[in-house]
Amino acid sequence: MPNIKSAIKRVKIAEKKTLNNNMIKSAYKTAVKKFEAANAKGEETSEELLRLAKKAIDQAASKGVISKNAASRKKSTIEKKLTNKGASKKADTKKAEVKVEKKETSVEKEDKSKKTTTKTTAKKTTTAKKTTKKAE
Repeated sequence: MPNIKSAIKRVKIAEKKTLNNNMIKSAYKTAVKKFEAANAKGEETSEELLRLAKKAIDQAASKGVISKNAASRKKSTIEKKLTNKGASKKADTKKAEVKVEKKETSVEKEDKSKKTTTKTTAKKTTTAKKTTKKAE
């Protein structure tokens, strides 16, 4: 235990800051856990809880409890958890959209090939008429 008055004051301040930092750290960890629990259950409120968790992480970073890089890393990991959950549903719909697009493009190619063949036949017939007129 310190004997000097300023050192005693520093110990008291450090204890207060430690308690405050622990409170902030606990708040953001709780927010992240609530989001993860809701996301695992597939609840609709998971996006709102994600927003609140990101807010709590930003507050912890602004207070100096965690560094900016750690905050960014934590936000990134919880965002990935939300996107991975919805990615399987989105992937199924994207696959269906791609199949439809492929069918449409194949139909368009067939139409284009038909147009080119009709154009070439029309040109051949017009050239054939011109040659017959010259011969007469």
